Amino acid sequence: MDAAAVAIAGDGDDDDAADHRRPLLASDDEIRPYPASSPPPQHPAGTEQKPPRVASLDVFRGLTVAMMILVDDAGGAWPGMNHSPWFGVTVADFVMPAFLFIIGVSAALVFKKTPNKTVATKKAAIRAIKLFILGVILQGGYIHGRHSLTYGIDLEHIRWLGVLQRIAIGYFLAAISEIWLVNNISVDSAISFVKKYFMEWIVAVMISALYVGLLLGLYVSNWEFKVQTSNSILTIPTPGNEIGMKMIQCGVRGSLGPPCNAVGFVDRVLLGENHLYKNPVYKRTKECSVNSPDYGPLPPNAPDWCLAPFDPEGLLSTLMAAVTCFVGLHFGHVLVHCKVDVINIKKPFILFQWMGMNALIVYVLAACELFPALVQGFYWRSPENNLVDLTESLLQTIFHSKRWGTLAFVLLEVIFWCLAACFLHMKGIYLKL
Repeated sequence: MDAAAVAIAGDGDDDDAADHRRPLLASDDEIRPYPASSPPPQHPAGTEQKPPRVASLDVFRGLTVAMMILVDDAGGAWPGMNHSPWFGVTVADFVMPAFLFIIGVSAALVFKKTPNKTVATKKAAIRAIKLFILGVILQGGYIHGRHSLTYGIDLEHIRWLGVLQRIAIGYFLAAISEIWLVNNISVDSAISFVKKYFMEWIVAVMISALYVGLLLGLYVSNWEFKVQTSNSILTIPTPGNEIGMKMIQCGVRGSLGPPCNAVGFVDRVLLGENHLYKNPVYKRTKECSVNSPDYGPLPPNAPDWCLAPFDPEGLLSTLMAAVTCFVGLHFGHVLVHCKVDVINIKKPFILFQWMGMNALIVYVLAACELFPALVQGFYWRSPENNLVDLTESLLQTIFHSKRWGTLAFVLLEVIFWCLAACFLHMKGIYLKL
């Protein structure tokens, strides 16, 4: 089955079969593209009948991408919408778990039948590798956003992990589990359902136990890092700036604060300081910003760790994030063995359904700000006079508020990408890995 296998690219059904959506109802433990009472359509000889898409999963995926654009582009104006500086939870903190959940559902649909486990494993590995490489290209530092139009990065400072890389790792673990650990038994009761997928639950529990054990049990010693001497939000050190060393005092186990947690310790040891995210969210805490919960200058007597790098998609945290994929995996099992898209109300959610059907291209062009950066290349007399910035400024003037104008601009951006996805859908264009 040549289906997209990542949350932002597909849901276990072929993207080319976009218009044939029926309730996935079966009486014999299998998802079928047409109800048992209706004969399947005839297909030309030598062609394979393609399964229908799960419309509800498309809508959820599209809604998640829209929410990601919203919090990324409006979070600066609305800090309460942005990621929590450290402790706590906000709207933005639900985006990554939603993607990981969708990945699990997708894996359950893609690999509900695996006649050849070796071939299925190879396909899963190839898709994960392609997604990981795409993530390094987009988030490793070579391509920057619309507010920092400079390109290129020293390989000594490239960031190896990120959002797409975490999705790739979570997908691969869920896919391998679904391919190799599912018992070959029929599901005719709740007990048989548990028996069929029991080993996957065990893996999820083992991963959780490993994460908690490392988080609370690892000894974090004192550590030091390079820092610019100027009082600024640290990015990659640039020539001409004096570099100093800062020592962070730890010597503890089980700390959950920014400077001495095991998550950062593992990344510093295995990835290296230069390859971590240079602008972590804890720089918006009260200890590190006079504008908290937004970024800002360091307050007086700010702790040294405020300038230290930290990767929010690091190795240890990605291990635990994979458990969210397993939660989605088991929800996907429910879709396989029970009804889905039962109510079949689509029109109120059609915008998000379109976006969900082409979520990967929307993510690459919009969420990674490639399209806005391209548009900004065309301007009148000065770089500030480009269509993107002028539109945002106009809306801020109309609403007499920078915050509300920015929010209106981002909502307009979301609608634009929904309609762009609709155009691609009408043309039969789908980007998948």
